[in-house]
Amino acid sequence: MNVRFLLIGIFLCLMGQTLYAQVPIGGEEWGADLDSLRDAEELKEDSIIYNASYIRYTTLDRMRLGTSTVQIDTSHVGYQYYNPQYDPYNPSINLGSYGLSTRDLLFSPSKTIGFHTGFHSMDRYVRSPDSIKYYRARSPYSELEFVTGDQVFKATVAQNINPRWSIGTDLDFALSKGFYQNQRYNDVKAAVYSWYESENHRYNLLTNALFNTLVSTENGSVLNDTLFRTPDRQASDAELVRLNGQREERPQQTWRDFSFFLRQSYFIGRIDSLNAGLPDMEILPTQRVYHSLRLSSKKYKFYKNEDDSDGAFPFIDEQAILTNDSTRLKSIINEFGYSFALRGKSDSSAKNEVKLDVGLRNEISWFDAKDNKFSFQNTTALAGVGYRFSDRVNITGDFSQIVAGRNFGDFLYEAKANILLSNTFGRIVLGAYTQNKSPEYLYEFANYQYHRWPEADQSLDFEKTKVNNLSFQYENKKLGFYGKVEYFLMNNYLYFKEVDNPDFDQTLFRKIEPTQFSGSINMLKITVGEKLKFGNFHFDNFAVYQKSDYMNILQTPELYTWHSFYYNNTLVKVVNFNIGFDVRFNTPFSTPSYAISIGQFYNDNADIEFSTYPVVDVWLTATLKRTNFFLRYNYLNQGLLSDGYYTVRRYPMADAHLRFGVAWKFYD
Repeated sequence: MNVRFLLIGIFLCLMGQTLYAQVPIGGEEWGADLDSLRDAEELKEDSIIYNASYIRYTTLDRMRLGTSTVQIDTSHVGYQYYNPQYDPYNPSINLGSYGLSTRDLLFSPSKTIGFHTGFHSMDRYVRSPDSIKYYRARSPYSELEFVTGDQVFKATVAQNINPRWSIGTDLDFALSKGFYQNQRYNDVKAAVYSWYESENHRYNLLTNALFNTLVSTENGSVLNDTLFRTPDRQASDAELVRLNGQREERPQQTWRDFSFFLRQSYFIGRIDSLNAGLPDMEILPTQRVYHSLRLSSKKYKFYKNEDDSDGAFPFIDEQAILTNDSTRLKSIINEFGYSFALRGKSDSSAKNEVKLDVGLRNEISWFDAKDNKFSFQNTTALAGVGYRFSDRVNITGDFSQIVAGRNFGDFLYEAKANILLSNTFGRIVLGAYTQNKSPEYLYEFANYQYHRWPEADQSLDFEKTKVNNLSFQYENKKLGFYGKVEYFLMNNYLYFKEVDNPDFDQTLFRKIEPTQFSGSINMLKITVGEKLKFGNFHFDNFAVYQKSDYMNILQTPELYTWHSFYYNNTLVKVVNFNIGFDVRFNTPFSTPSYAISIGQFYNDNADIEFSTYPVVDVWLTATLKRTNFFLRYNYLNQGLLSDGYYTVRRYPMADAHLRFGVAWKFYD
């Protein structure tokens, strides 16, 4: 409690300094005064001074359109949201600590097709080849970042060997001990990458090698089912848990995800450019051919070496102390494509354009899970069309369909129309997609220590899941408003549930099975965001309303809201800072349980709705030259409105805690 009073005192002192050192911002965005200082530095004539404008990067998505780069972000905006579990615009339910198994809180179906193993509980922490930033740095660039408590460390080093060839490496570590026993999480994520562009700008080569190792300890949940109703309860780390193995014998999920990616593209015919000779120059080809190669190896493993005396797992006839289940998928994916763009020669701004993309992707994979081994292929046809009329209307369509192989018939068709009304009246985006997706393999077959299906007399011949979506989006940057309405119609929805147990047979507790809902599920999702500004004070708001005829199956709240109120100013013309607090809340919903050994969230027979409370976090972020830092106290109101809360049955969420983070950028 003393920490809370200290933080509140710091908050009031910094708010009060506006009486003496307030710098009016007027109608500009917050942080504009700091940007002006940076601009003044960048305009100095001394050519040996390097600044952020000399460090730019591209991504795979940007290179699909042509060649373009963006400047690195030096601001402290959103730095306090370092934990992927607590993205305010994409919240989650989880097991209560950094790195532990996580699922989206809001309804968001996966827009993928083809073969998937079915393991997703730690997807938020895995780096993918598509997320790599390829730098173009006139001077050596490096960045270091560290967050206390969760012990998150990140390092980036990048440099141009010559004006056309750059290399770089990223190294990430995390070591979180959690709040309850056996909540330890650690990971090592490393990437090396390179970008080469020919002197005539026609040939580009992107390569990267990525290594992910994630280890998440499983404690089976706490034994005390009335944890937050117990007066004067003991410290969280003293609470008894169901799984107690230590050190090398800790029960744990281990994910290993290694990949190599290479993409070559060559521009044919006329090449157009925007902002020629400037750092933000864009190269727009009229014709392009490309080839990409992906090699990947994914392994999911669960290990324990203790008996199950406290009922963390389903009952099995022969209780085994040692469990060592693993699943491995190795893949080779080749993709070839051709793009054609038609635009007038005199149209230097490329505002009027017709575009066509065609491609073919082939995947060869090998699957291995205990005694279940097989190989397969999938061949996917790809196409895309686009029409851009001036800078106000842009219509695109993307089509993917598996035309041969194990998942034949899967498809994803998507169309979007982006219409700019005006800078005053904002923008409208119309969207639609239809998806036909094969069941992920874990729904079809499992042969693990505690989970096995189908039974000898059972057939799991699931149909493909079909999703149809329509959306209407409106945004007005001038008013700081964003709104989106989405309608989903789903058929053959797949999920895990606890087996029916009307007689409360203890041998059936925690035993789950894959289930397909044969009817149609309708879902209406309304998202609204508003950013308000009153002088130096800012008030950001985000809310999502969801309504379905089967909320108990989808297990998602009807309403989620997030609000952030903060104050921005500059201390002694050097330190730009934001100080404020966030409040997040969701309505009660049927909370899922968690199947430990296979990392799946499932619908249980208890169908419990836990009470929910607003959660308040107070924070400070700031920038001093090239250093960003944050100070954040999470769950400030613990003990005021609630002693604790749950988002997953039996797994209490984290207690109130303090986090501090700092990041340095070096580019000279």
